[in-house]
Amino acid sequence: MVKVSIKTARQQTAKSRIKTLFEEAEKRQQYAKRYITLARKIAQKNNVRIPLELRRRFCKNCNAYLIPGKNCRIRTYKQKVIIRCLECHTIKRIPVKKR
Repeated sequence: MVKVSIKTARQQTAKSRIKTLFEEAEKRQQYAKRYITLARKIAQKNNVRIPLELRRRFCKNCNAYLIPGKNCRIRTYKQKVIIRCLECHTIKRIPVKKR
């Protein structure tokens, strides 16, 4: 019973560290790749999912923090949002629901 509370406490601290690393990546562009790499390692070690809104902010291939117009291109095409990283040219397709 004690192990469960220790596990949840670790996961809560991991989530807060991931959020702060993403906030710092947004502020300091020269260290953004390092911060995102650290956030992904923390998530893997502690078996925590990175929240969806944060997951869509970085390139999974090169760990670049994506800023529209600066290092990524965003387009819409056939009910999808297409995000292209301009550093490694990886394409990410996100489906859009109809209303």
